[in-house]
Amino acid sequence: MVLDRTRAQRSDIVDLLVPLRRYARSLTRDSLKADDLVHDTMVRALESRANLRPDTNLRTWMMTVLHNVFIDEQRRKRVEARHADVLVQLSEEMAPPAQEGQVRLMQIRKAFESLPEEQRAALHLVTLEGMAYADAAAVLGIPIGTLMSRLGRGRAALRAFEEGSRKGKAGASDEGPDRGRSHLRVVSGN
Repeated sequence: MVLDRTRAQRSDIVDLLVPLRRYARSLTRDSLKADDLVHDTMVRALESRANLRPDTNLRTWMMTVLHNVFIDEQRRKRVEARHADVLVQLSEEMAPPAQEGQVRLMQIRKAFESLPEEQRAALHLVTLEGMAYADAAAVLGIPIGTLMSRLGRGRAALRAFEEGSRKGKAGASDEGPDRGRSHLRVVSGN
């Protein structure tokens, strides 16, 4: 009995595809968008079929589902458009000039590439690929402690590069005979 009712509902739904598509075309004014709308309607109807009472007019219910899917999509598009406008305004206010950003990115890339291979590999896996320390250590075939020390040394080298480039912009370390030298002090044991 239940199986017969399910088969009947399926054939009724198939019979409704033509009017659903017609209504979708009148709403979207585009045949491809109408097909997408009918598809989304079918998905939503299948997800909601438990809410369908036995005495419900299937055609009315499916048209209502289609209409609601269309309205939901229109609302989502308006919200996305507002968010996009806000992001554009924020990026225009906050973004540095594109050329400066490209130069900075190139400097960071060069600093990263100047690191020893084992530090680059460790930083890449953990920082860029987002791998957990244990997973990155397994990929590299090293103990987790070794991975952590390589990460520490690599990050320290990149921080030193960053500090050096800030000083370079201010002109503090670009002059004199010490330019490019490390500023370490030797302290005797006495």
